[in-house]
Amino acid sequence: MAVTAKTTSLDAAELRADFPIFEQEFHGKPLAYLDSAVSSQKPRHVLDAMTSFYETSYTNVHRGVYALSERATEAFEEAREKVRAFVNAPAAHEIVFVRNATEALNLVAYSWGLNNLGPGDVVLVTELEHHSNFVPWQYMANRTGADFRMLPLDENGELELGALDETVAGGTVKVVATNLVSNSLGTINPVEKLAAWAHERDAIYVCDAAQAAPHRPLDVQALGADFVAVSAHKMCGPSGVGFLWGKTELLEAMEPFLMGGHMIRKVGFETTTWGELPHKFEAGTAPAAEAIGLGAAIDYLNAVGLDAIAQHEHDLVAYALERLADVPGITLYGPPPERRAGIVSFNVEGIHPHDVAQVLDWEGIAIRAGHHCCQPLMAKLGVAATNRASFYLYTIPEEIDRLVDGLHKARQVFG
Repeated sequence: MAVTAKTTSLDAAELRADFPIFEQEFHGKPLAYLDSAVSSQKPRHVLDAMTSFYETSYTNVHRGVYALSERATEAFEEAREKVRAFVNAPAAHEIVFVRNATEALNLVAYSWGLNNLGPGDVVLVTELEHHSNFVPWQYMANRTGADFRMLPLDENGELELGALDETVAGGTVKVVATNLVSNSLGTINPVEKLAAWAHERDAIYVCDAAQAAPHRPLDVQALGADFVAVSAHKMCGPSGVGFLWGKTELLEAMEPFLMGGHMIRKVGFETTTWGELPHKFEAGTAPAAEAIGLGAAIDYLNAVGLDAIAQHEHDLVAYALERLADVPGITLYGPPPERRAGIVSFNVEGIHPHDVAQVLDWEGIAIRAGHHCCQPLMAKLGVAATNRASFYLYTIPEEIDRLVDGLHKARQVFG
């Protein structure tokens, strides 16, 4: 591993040596991976940890009394403790392993929403939300008879906090659900203010932190949230695992989301009782190897330093906005660099985003083109889709230069 101790700055060129994906070429050119907002690449440290677990320690966890099972269970619970420390949760039993942030948000929408929402209540989301923090709440509002409302954005792609009271007028707000960082525009939202506003009205605040956890320090207690959802695959970890953090008193009062093995206390013909936290929300065979991979990813990110990653991405996004502004016919979306994460969305006049992405692929450059699971936001912007370049700890300025050169080529191809 290129990094062995936490630093205040990082050398992205050196860190790239930790990621096997960058050892290959595409179309005869080095890979410029500018799509980390959808999923990050994986360092050898994570891959080796998962391989070692499968080779030396694998079996089902929390099942057997034999030594191998105890070893696997210990490794699994050590991963949970790493997650707890990573987000500064008060207790490890508040960390629930799930498949991804999408499942975590659905868990809250179903297990909390079904029992707490009804006619006259308001569920408040924003125009910035990923569908994972939009569709479950929309569905649950429709199912329970609650009102579903959206907090609007201003022209910079930032939340209109002054419209909060007006947006929920005439109803009793019960849930405020927003992201910490927009996956499409990179907007960094003032979640502490949103959580405080929600709590003043006896509502819960649900935070989608999938786009924030990989890139900046995350303290669930400082955020003031009631629930926080994170995916591992965006933060150098494997796919197939994520976690929900929730306050103990809320989790204890909620019904299970999935039912079956492991999550029970006692099963009888007439009734079943649930296990203790977090197990009542972890039905079935646990994603043990994936959790170990997540723990290894946390070790890696801690070694690099979240503050260093945040600063690196800030520098990159400022550079990218400056360089991209010189491309003729480009439209850039989102706030200024000091209030956004390492994400830049844009369109090039007269060229469909899919065509832009195809030309860039010829140059070995990977970006995202589409609606980014944010169709309400696309409607707000007045477009069907955008191009999105996103950066991470392994992104180097030269890749942004290649992006700009590729956009000039796209203009030549379609000009």
